[in-house]
Amino acid sequence: MSLIWEQVVIDAADPVALGEWWTKALGWVVVNDSAEEYEIRVAPDILPGIIFVRVPEEKKGKNRLHLDFRPQEQQAEVDRLLALGARPADVGQGAQPWVVLADPEGNEFCVLGPRVT
Repeated sequence: MSLIWEQVVIDAADPVALGEWWTKALGWVVVNDSAEEYEIRVAPDILPGIIFVRVPEEKKGKNRLHLDFRPQEQQAEVDRLLALGARPADVGQGAQPWVVLADPEGNEFCVLGPRVT
């Protein structure tokens, strides 16, 4: 038996608004834009995707799972994401070569530095 990774599910107060933010942040395409489940992917037929689902409760505390992204130019990407509405996040990381940001609903993610080879 094998498993295929379908998607990452992110709880959201407003799946459409959060999904649209991540669509802009990642440059992905929308494959489902319903008010209850908003799904994006790199391309319509490429998995995994990210799906944003409506939940009634607010986010509390640090995420137990987060996404890491490695751009070509870390500072330029951090600046772009901040301009889109991300905000700096402190999860106790201290001084690190990555930058922790949070999306508009407070979900933390990391923007990594250059890969050391």
